[in-house]
Amino acid sequence: MAAIGVHLGCTSACVAVYKDGRADVVANDAGDRVTPAVVAYSENEEVVGLAAKQSRIRNISNTVMKVKQILGRSSDDPQAQKYITESKCLVIEKNGKLRYKIDTGEETKFVNPGDVARLIFSKMKETAHSVLGSDANDVVITVPFDFGEKQKNALGEAARAAGFNVLRLIHEPSAALLAYGIGQDSPAGKSNILVFKLGGTSLSITVMEVNSGIYRVISTNTDDNIGGTQFTETLAQHLASEFQRSFKHDVRGNARAMMKLMNSADIAKHSLSTLGSANCFLDSLYEGQDFDCNVSRARFELLCSPLFNKCIEAIRALLEQSGFAADDINKVVLCGGSSRIPRLQQLIKDLFPAVELLNSIPPDEVIPIGAAIEAGILIGKENLLVEDSLKIECSAKDILVKVILQDLNKKENGLHDILAVLTMKRDGSLHVTCTDQETGKCEAITIEVAS
Repeated sequence: MAAIGVHLGCTSACVAVYKDGRADVVANDAGDRVTPAVVAYSENEEVVGLAAKQSRIRNISNTVMKVKQILGRSSDDPQAQKYITESKCLVIEKNGKLRYKIDTGEETKFVNPGDVARLIFSKMKETAHSVLGSDANDVVITVPFDFGEKQKNALGEAARAAGFNVLRLIHEPSAALLAYGIGQDSPAGKSNILVFKLGGTSLSITVMEVNSGIYRVISTNTDDNIGGTQFTETLAQHLASEFQRSFKHDVRGNARAMMKLMNSADIAKHSLSTLGSANCFLDSLYEGQDFDCNVSRARFELLCSPLFNKCIEAIRALLEQSGFAADDINKVVLCGGSSRIPRLQQLIKDLFPAVELLNSIPPDEVIPIGAAIEAGILIGKENLLVEDSLKIECSAKDILVKVILQDLNKKENGLHDILAVLTMKRDGSLHVTCTDQETGKCEAITIEVAS
């Protein structure tokens, strides 16, 4: 049997499969290992991925992007309000639910954000089936650590509507650790891991303690104002300035011209992660005028330096919040496509000079690979090099467990120092052990999988 791991981000999606004892990312039909999380609607079809992203210049009002930001949210949610303001595709409230208003000229329809997510998941399933066959539908889906229950449910429902059998939803930081086998190769050791995730729209930093194979979140923080989109916008503004310097026209107020510059800047940004320079050529950018501009990596790094510095300051702030110094961190895991940027990686290395920086897996593939490994465990793959019991941090809001300890001596303040350890086993059952730290008395309970 085989299993699948899917990471649906705000700007892109990626699918990995577990097969023959290992997890690998699968390229889509365009040959790309990462697919833009973009859906474009026309009169007769729904287009997902790169083609939808490329067509947004001429079909921007019917092109849905960053659906994950609004999925499972209501109109009074501040994040939803921010998204609605920024979205080029009109979002309205209809019958108490948020809907995209799609007008193709022939008809007007109102699309549920969950249906958009379903189409992206369907694309991921199609990609996975290209190497596994149509019978493989068991999947693990990743979710941000700060996702609420409604958002998690909406994500899971969209995956099921696409035909997936959702085995579990796991947090993105846990998936990142699983991708590198942290806590599984030497489960008896204790270490502190910093997970640095820089995606298309946000920066998420998490400090996790790994102890005897258990993942525990020490501290986490997300900044929705730093991400790959901001790097692209910074470079696009530079290109607009260069065009104005050469042709005496300011195109910043021209939505179509700026969208063209954003597309070109996005391609150049990705190229500059591996090349020393990138050429930006735009046919008929403004009033029939072609634009050709070369951007060096050094120029890009200088332009984005303030954003890079914000990333480093965010790490420092989280360490201080956790009560840790840089030397207290044993490993740093990089994930999210924007953490590919060489200058940013160097700044992180400078902050943690004695710490192992894990970036051997392409950062935008780390989380789906971790999800696929978890999926492999859940379907009972015995040749995976992990413990019989996969122990992952479980939050109280995810699972409500009531364990009553008997014969506890009453204290004056009525409080007891109780250590609770939650172990999620590969068969889905949950083992909970509670120990009174003062007396050493221990009680345990196992919650079996519902039949």
